[in-house]
Amino acid sequence: MKATLTRRRLLKLLTAAGLGAPFATRVVADEADASIQSAPSPENIVVPVSPRDRYPAVLSRGRVIQPRRPLAVMHETDVLVVGGGPAGFAAAVAAARAGSKTALIERYGYLGGLWTGGLVLLVYPTHATEKGVRTKVVRGVGDELLERIARYPDAATNHAAGKPDPTTDPEITKLVMDQMVREADVTMIFHCWVADVVMDGNAVRGVVIESKAGRQAILSKVVVDASGDGDVFAAGGAEHEQRLHAVGLVHRLGNADRADLDALRAAGFKNLGEIEPQPSVRWINLRGPSTDGLDIAELSRLEIEHRRSIWQRMERIRQSSGGDKVFLLQTAPQIGVRITRLLAATRQLTEAEARSGVRPADTIAVGGTYGPGADNPGFAIPYGALVPKKLDNLIAAGRCIGVDTPMVEDMRLIATCLLTGHAAGVAAALAVEEGCRPRDVDILRLRQILLHQGAFLG
Repeated sequence: MKATLTRRRLLKLLTAAGLGAPFATRVVADEADASIQSAPSPENIVVPVSPRDRYPAVLSRGRVIQPRRPLAVMHETDVLVVGGGPAGFAAAVAAARAGSKTALIERYGYLGGLWTGGLVLLVYPTHATEKGVRTKVVRGVGDELLERIARYPDAATNHAAGKPDPTTDPEITKLVMDQMVREADVTMIFHCWVADVVMDGNAVRGVVIESKAGRQAILSKVVVDASGDGDVFAAGGAEHEQRLHAVGLVHRLGNADRADLDALRAAGFKNLGEIEPQPSVRWINLRGPSTDGLDIAELSRLEIEHRRSIWQRMERIRQSSGGDKVFLLQTAPQIGVRITRLLAATRQLTEAEARSGVRPADTIAVGGTYGPGADNPGFAIPYGALVPKKLDNLIAAGRCIGVDTPMVEDMRLIATCLLTGHAAGVAAALAVEEGCRPRDVDILRLRQILLHQGAFLG
């Protein structure tokens, strides 16, 4: 008699193989580490595959038509943060600490966005001039992250004794971000891409994601769009603008400390890049042409062109006196898109307002100004710059919030993204708690919670 493979029996088999019941764990060990006993090998376990409903697109009269289809709800949460860069990371941790059930989705397999995956390793500007005094403005979640990174040997430069603008090691930064997200009990979902939104009238009720598991839905009470490109608010029909900006590719050089810099300068090389915690490594920013960061054909072309250009420069360095020991360590796995969409917010932050020194009643962060010099003044970031004009249940964070053209350079920086993400996460949690639209949250309570979480509001 043929045995029946029940669900319970299947889960037992998978758990024994380390593939797991939903909460089963297995030891993760490098194959080279003989001191750790590895779990049973799962390589030859055959997992039964259930037929999946298929709704393929079809050609109809020369047009590609996607038929109507039901979607499985993968997860439900209070606050859903889209994008795991600096803004999304800070938003997720802040929302969870404020008491909301929180989930964070990210298209890559790590947190940090262009900070880690793009190798833009400088956290700038962490300080601003406040009332004539150089003052740390990145506090709260962002400052805690930097402090914890700096506890690791050779993980951060320029962070001791309150010094500004550290450069961090990308791998340690990923690790500490993981730790803080897990400690906050945030549900982390990697390797998926937002394909659409779930709408209820004019309110966003979740997102549609695409992944190796197919197309699924995640429902939430409030969504924080920290995608960088405004993917969620654009899909939801929010008014916005699109800008062209430089698209580059960062790379890192090894053995920089073994190079003869004087000889290389004489050969025409200005320097070998920016400092890192590891003295032998330098990172080099490549600005690239101003173009459409949403055009995948253009992005594909630039990936190839930038890598070719980087390698040609590397060969010139190695063929020059003093550069023979230098080698190309890494090109960034993420291309450097700086700006694409900008939200049309209920309150656009203009350069005139930012430079006025006025601190409006809805100030939720103080940012540092882009540019050289130690006397750059801080500027207030109003909550209204994070809120769409009409779309409900969504808050923007990071480089895509509502600012005018001159403020783009200030808003896209890593330090400032940490600040707007922190505020967006708290605002989302507060909207859930109060049962109101994000545009209607109590600003006084929002500021109080931010202060309680250590933020600097001026």
